[in-house]
Amino acid sequence: MPTAPSTRGADPARVALERVREGVAARLTGRWTAGQAPAVEAAAAEMLAAGGPLVIDLSGLSRLDTLGAWVLERTRADLGPGAAYAGAAPEHLILLREVAYREAAPATRRRRFRPLDPVAGLGAGVSSLGREGLAGLAFLGEVVAGCLRVLARPRSFRGPALINQVEQIALRGAPIIMLISFLVGCIVTQQGIIQLQRFGAQSYVVNMIGILSLRELGVLLTSIMVAGRSGSAFTAEIGSMRMREEVDALRVMGLDPIEILIVPRILALMLALPMLTFLADLAALAGGALTSLAYGGLSLEAFAFRLQNAIGFRHVAIGLIKAPFMALIIGIIASVEGFMVQGSAESLGRHVTASVVKSIFMVIVLDGLFAVFFAAIDF
Repeated sequence: MPTAPSTRGADPARVALERVREGVAARLTGRWTAGQAPAVEAAAAEMLAAGGPLVIDLSGLSRLDTLGAWVLERTRADLGPGAAYAGAAPEHLILLREVAYREAAPATRRRRFRPLDPVAGLGAGVSSLGREGLAGLAFLGEVVAGCLRVLARPRSFRGPALINQVEQIALRGAPIIMLISFLVGCIVTQQGIIQLQRFGAQSYVVNMIGILSLRELGVLLTSIMVAGRSGSAFTAEIGSMRMREEVDALRVMGLDPIEILIVPRILALMLALPMLTFLADLAALAGGALTSLAYGGLSLEAFAFRLQNAIGFRHVAIGLIKAPFMALIIGIIASVEGFMVQGSAESLGRHVTASVVKSIFMVIVLDGLFAVFFAAIDF
């Protein structure tokens, strides 16, 4: 009965080969570890020399580490599909599964361009968009169900998490959003004055900046900024938890990740975005007033008087009505992309990017749909 040569240290790695009805049984004993590397390699060579269908009996192993597991997996792969393990302890199976030997993927042959490839690509994109839309609707249903469960059990609601998210989104995001809205208000007003001066109607720039800021610019700029700032943060946070298996740990503990992670974030977005929109409107109007004073010679009192006559409550209401819907879209997309993150940093970066791009795209589409709807009802 052949055995592998021993090496320094007690309990060296050995293999005993026996003929059985199914073929050959290789009974492993000793320590299959890095300290026994020469003996491990010699024993693996004996198993390869035996050939044929081989049953690798691991019940006699006293210890197995990564090196021993990798050598066993390499040997099993070289022996072909007829080789199998038997008598392995659970911890040994886990280690063998982690170091599983995989053949290198064959290089794919380069496809030649075909005239219908762009059409096929467009069809694949539309199909993918449809699947993502259905996934978003399904996730929205889970969020609604989570909100209903929270309403049924108010004590389970995470109030501190909601307050913390409102602080992160609204309080910490207000300065940059107001600054950008102020600058955009200045730029739009300046360009409007330059163009309207040709017709001697520069005073109408007040109507333009007032209606444009309250109905469109304020909520749109705020939503884009929140999508880039808070939406990406949501995806990164949830994706990191997925990578560290914290989401699975919540499920094992009997907690619902939707209630714990998603509901507070989406509710915070839906509360914070209207407030930020209102602040952005004020900042844009302030920028317009100062630019009108500097470029158009329109005093602040005249600007305020004309603004009061140009706009009404409905203009303010339109921007504030859009805000919660845009917040919901941003929250759903950010959460879905976060839950799709796999176990690599590349996957995290890819989904964070996709979250921001998709959120901005859907915010603009939704704003266009609202514009058409309010124009149709003459509001």
